[in-house]
Amino acid sequence: MAEDVGFDSQVAAKMVEELRSGFRKGRTAEYEWRVTQLKGLVRMIDERETEIVDALDKDLKKPKMESFLHEISLVRSSCLMALKKLKQWMKPEKVPSLLAAHPSSSYIVSEPLGIVLVISAWNYPFLLSLEPVVGAIAAGNAVVLKPSEIAPAVSSLFANILPKYVDNSSIKVVEGGVAETTALLEQKWDKILYTGNSRVGRIVMTAAAKHLTPVVLELGGKSPVVVDSNSDLKVAANRIAVGKWGCNNGQACIAPDYIITTKSSAPLLVDAFKFSLEKFYGKDPQESKDLSRIVNSNHFARLTRLLDDDKVSDKVVHGGQRDEKQLFIAPTLLLDIPLDSLVMNEEIFGPLLPIITVEKIEESLDIINDRAKPLSAYLFTKDKKLEENFIKNISAGGILVNDTTLQVASPHLPFGGVGESGMGAYHGKFSFDTFSHKKAVMSRGFGGDLPARYPPYTPQKQKLLRGLLSGSILALISAIIGWPRIE
Repeated sequence: MAEDVGFDSQVAAKMVEELRSGFRKGRTAEYEWRVTQLKGLVRMIDERETEIVDALDKDLKKPKMESFLHEISLVRSSCLMALKKLKQWMKPEKVPSLLAAHPSSSYIVSEPLGIVLVISAWNYPFLLSLEPVVGAIAAGNAVVLKPSEIAPAVSSLFANILPKYVDNSSIKVVEGGVAETTALLEQKWDKILYTGNSRVGRIVMTAAAKHLTPVVLELGGKSPVVVDSNSDLKVAANRIAVGKWGCNNGQACIAPDYIITTKSSAPLLVDAFKFSLEKFYGKDPQESKDLSRIVNSNHFARLTRLLDDDKVSDKVVHGGQRDEKQLFIAPTLLLDIPLDSLVMNEEIFGPLLPIITVEKIEESLDIINDRAKPLSAYLFTKDKKLEENFIKNISAGGILVNDTTLQVASPHLPFGGVGESGMGAYHGKFSFDTFSHKKAVMSRGFGGDLPARYPPYTPQKQKLLRGLLSGSILALISAIIGWPRIE
């Protein structure tokens, strides 16, 4: 369903009412419905891969291999994992019952939340739209997807093809910009998942608060990379480079945002980067077909402003070339950047990579902890003690040691932020849990009633109840036969 004409609060309210009415009939909660929708998504990916790649190329000039590896394959894998595990995920989880409630059984039921809204981002418009939708469907919800208007080709593709593969009465697409998003946010949802920046994240959270709607916010921040002097700098440069410029030319929330290394290692690391970048993208990276472009002129101007800041304009040690007509900025290294520069106080979300130098690598922890908590933090080292210290003392959405970005590809790890970088998490089973309510259930028969739970509360009853509630068999026996209380 594409609501690109006249979509206002009234239209949104009517759509939500219809979705809620359908949800209450229980159709989306059925296992067969969930499986049918997930299979439909797999079929859509298999049949429409060329169209998906073309749309990503139109919006971002995204290389075909990057589109497949970082978006299409990950969504398909999420669908297949959900199909394989869904019966297990839906099965009630048995838990121990209270001794005081014996005989009884206790378990946790994962039930659908209801009507959920997914507002996705432009930088990975296919992945960041459909992976949350996979979780919402697997959990049995009706869902509305609002793709980013900054990636109009992918947004239009969703509106045109998604209804052909899934149940359009319970899974809808709403296209548009600020007005349409505002109309959606005025409605009462059972959960909202938003991917984007912290400014809009605050708007989403404020709107959700009016209805006490829980939110998942996948934001971003400045993801640091600490490179110890004992690292294999050539390997580190390769892995940082592919995580930075091989992820949408740096336009990724988990992309390395800045590097901290020792003064002695910095020149060697710069040389290693130069070698890696020429190997990956050639002597003229603008001619490379493996490097994405900046998404639009606004973001190009924003990145140019960071690069032209007086505090960093003379710090370029590699790259710096730009072409506004082609929305191209070359992979750029900035060395010895002041901490109070613009590029160190804004999320870069582009191909600029500042390098901070310190005397001792341990100083990096204070630099990171003096800033907002990042979505990802990376460490390159052979020192196990430093690794343990880093993991223990750095608060981030996720940490990866001796590589970059791969942690997000694992369906067995939660993906989410902390503090300014977001709240909540998804991926794999975590997606199912995010869009489920964990309902506590206890069931008893009519026998086995304990007189001690009813008034009047005599001293003997109190002793018996203390023994029951303590969970200690010895305390219970003591209460029953009158032994001294056992601590």
